[in-house]
Amino acid sequence: MTDHNDSTHNDSAAQDAPIPPRRIIPPPAVASRGEGKRSEDGVVRDVGVVIVAGGSGTRTGSAELKQFRWVSGKPALLHSVQAFMARPDVAVVVVVLPKAYAADPPPWLFQCDVDRLLVSVGGRERHESVVNGLEDLPEEVTIAVVHDAARPLVTDATIDRVIAAAREGQGAVAALPVVDTLKEVDADGRIVRTVDRTHLWRAQTPQAFPRLMIEQAHIAARRDGVGATDDAALCERLGLPVVVVRGSERGLKITEEADFARADALSLLAE
Repeated sequence: MTDHNDSTHNDSAAQDAPIPPRRIIPPPAVASRGEGKRSEDGVVRDVGVVIVAGGSGTRTGSAELKQFRWVSGKPALLHSVQAFMARPDVAVVVVVLPKAYAADPPPWLFQCDVDRLLVSVGGRERHESVVNGLEDLPEEVTIAVVHDAARPLVTDATIDRVIAAAREGQGAVAALPVVDTLKEVDADGRIVRTVDRTHLWRAQTPQAFPRLMIEQAHIAARRDGVGATDDAALCERLGLPVVVVRGSERGLKITEEADFARADALSLLAE
């Protein structure tokens, strides 16, 4: 998932701009929520998306935030925002930005449907940023999707699969089966054993959940002082049902500088 450290904005005005106050804990879970609004073609808009873009991305070696750098013709973050806003079932996309940028987002972000766009303030850790985004989802949202801005080439087919699974009352993680042989090694690099890969999958985002489930998981994690780089893990620790659905090779996570070139190449491939 994304790295989370405090970022420094080069624009001093943005640093001084007031940041909207935040609640200390997520809102209490409720038994039911009203039906979502409908899109122009009659689809109920009951899906809320939290795009986590609050990390500094220091491992790329660039002073510019990796979620703001261009990939395949546009900023990485904009790819994800537009992919989710293209869906008629999405009520809102909450973009969680580093604090210094939240009050002064980059202007290209507003190329989207601003009526369905919210900007939230990132926390010091990834799970804090997710909680901040979940807090800002409107009441009509019943399905919550969490996605990392560091995975800009998310496909609509993958989004379909995680949302469909979440509508069945379970958490859903986009993932790919491990195909490489795995070796466990000791501190000196000596192989200890070969790990059976039969049931191993590589987790990606998006991850989708019934809203009450992911709220419950984060409330419990905060109560117990537990953090995680993966939202599904917070559900798993409570024994809540989580499944994997097929992800995509296009779901590459940009971590290092070379990943930008890989993402550009992957963008040319059909889904």
